[in-house]
Amino acid sequence: MNKPTKPTPDFPLFPHASGQWAKKIGGKTRYFGTWADPDAALARYQGQKVTRTKIPSKAKSDKPVKPHPNYPMYAHAAGQWAKRVRNKVHYFGPWANPDAALAKWLQQKDDLLAGRELSNGEGLTIRHLANHFLTSKKRLVDSGELTPRTLDDYRRACARVLDVLGAARIVTSLRPVDFEKLRAKLAETHGPVALVNDITRIRGLFKYAFDATLIDRPIRYGQGFKKPSRATLRRHRQQKGRRMFQANELRSIIEKAGVQLRAMVYLGINCGLGNNDCAMLPMKALDLENGWMDFGRPKTGIHRRCPLWPETAAALRAALDKRPVPKAPAHITRVFITKYGATWEAKSLVDSPVSKEATKVLKTLKIHRRGLGFYALRHTFQTIGEKSRDKDAVRAIMGHAEASNDMSAVYNEEPVDDTRLRAVTDYIRAWLFPAAPARKGNGELIPDTRIPRYRERQHDLMHDIALRQGLDESLCPGFGNPGFTNIEEPQGAEPLEVIDRGVGDKRLPQLETGELFQSAKVL
Repeated sequence: MNKPTKPTPDFPLFPHASGQWAKKIGGKTRYFGTWADPDAALARYQGQKVTRTKIPSKAKSDKPVKPHPNYPMYAHAAGQWAKRVRNKVHYFGPWANPDAALAKWLQQKDDLLAGRELSNGEGLTIRHLANHFLTSKKRLVDSGELTPRTLDDYRRACARVLDVLGAARIVTSLRPVDFEKLRAKLAETHGPVALVNDITRIRGLFKYAFDATLIDRPIRYGQGFKKPSRATLRRHRQQKGRRMFQANELRSIIEKAGVQLRAMVYLGINCGLGNNDCAMLPMKALDLENGWMDFGRPKTGIHRRCPLWPETAAALRAALDKRPVPKAPAHITRVFITKYGATWEAKSLVDSPVSKEATKVLKTLKIHRRGLGFYALRHTFQTIGEKSRDKDAVRAIMGHAEASNDMSAVYNEEPVDDTRLRAVTDYIRAWLFPAAPARKGNGELIPDTRIPRYRERQHDLMHDIALRQGLDESLCPGFGNPGFTNIEEPQGAEPLEVIDRGVGDKRLPQLETGELFQSAKVL
């Protein structure tokens, strides 16, 4: 639709796209009459009384039809493509340019439907920010600094932001009320732990915008976009129940599992490996001859060294003997390969082959419940391992990073030695495989001849600790101090077969003791 020219060069009004003669006064556009009657419009502008001239309205037949049946707007009598949103008519462009009107509608659609104030259409949109952010993360994946699974987590978080806030929304127009709405939407489908993770990722998205100078000021989230409190997380964890296996459950799982899953279960309870750890485990990390695993944790990059039980080594040998041929040359060094020739790596957060295989076994044994899966082996290792009273050795095997405020980790100049690592794994092994009592032919229990061995092991352990901590050996239990009686012989100890594998005994019953140096004095 072509606008008319001014009747005279000094005509004070201009032809507005709405079909009116108009003038901006005090920052506001005011209308004085239709294009068809410029004299009346001028008179109204000059404050003169105007005799209304009836101008015939456009016949309905003059209105254009929609470019296609799904066109979201209608032809308004004002000569504009329009749409009524939230009980108000909005105009998007003249009849002559339906494509431009549609583009304007798509740009303003999310804001109008949400009842938000319209942005001027200039600036960084959330869609463009998400593309910048994910491209940056993809470069980290290409350089090996970020895992593909983490990139998938970021991609899903960005998709949720686009769905709730709108892809065309200008980033700088976001207000705390928008983030309150986003958090409420997330909470509908997320538990507290998942909510913490997604809020962290989303905050990282908008922090990237400021750090990369894509916006000139940080985003303000308000009080309504906080992570769930620690108390909320604790209550949620209590409602879900304990995420660990009992010894009898683990023995049933080991017996029921297939060759590869059995080896993974042993690695989970013996070395605290998780799903991704087992999937990424390379052959060079295993020393089955001497019974050791040296494998840095993929998540934290922290080096882990763990002694292997004879059962674990045997299960790994069996898995390697029946290992399928991998399809991809890059996976030739992996210990575990699926029957389809692929790796056991998770395709997404909810699609882990290791978890699926473990869940099948748990359901068969009727011990499956929500929150109890393969990863619960790490929980079990941590829980039982801490009873050995050497948290630092447990943390070293688990591959946990030290807390930022843990000054003991800063001052410690030596790693946990192999003796302490072996003590933790032997303790867990004794918990998992308690010795069966040996009996004579007449049913009488055979006396436990290994009590002196306990004393010998306690003596050696306490001697090492005393030397490291600078304690007076004469005040320590096991060094002839008659007043120190807090360590007793195991009650009902059972005879065990001893095998020579260079790692330790096949089975060691659990040894409960008091505090080793409860009465010791520091020199």
